[in-house]
Amino acid sequence: MADTCTHLDAVEVLELPDEIAGCEDCLAIGGRWVHLRMCQTCGHIACCDDSPNRHATAHNKATDHPIIRSAEPGEDWSWCYVDQLAFRLTA
Repeated sequence: MADTCTHLDAVEVLELPDEIAGCEDCLAIGGRWVHLRMCQTCGHIACCDDSPNRHATAHNKATDHPIIRSAEPGEDWSWCYVDQLAFRLTA
């Protein structure tokens, strides 16, 4: 496990959208989610690993986009799948 994220160059999206309807993939299949995450490369909103379909991790595996951030109100942490590291990004 790394001490610092080595994939910050992949971050293109810092801000959450103003409105989030839910996990984009769950909404498409009629699924349910627990918590939401946003891909910081493309902005895709997906569900966490506590959700039945684990769409955020599936998105990472399908795209190799390395970093997600919590899309939950009041949370500002990010997670790098590659480095297995949680951190906060500052502007």
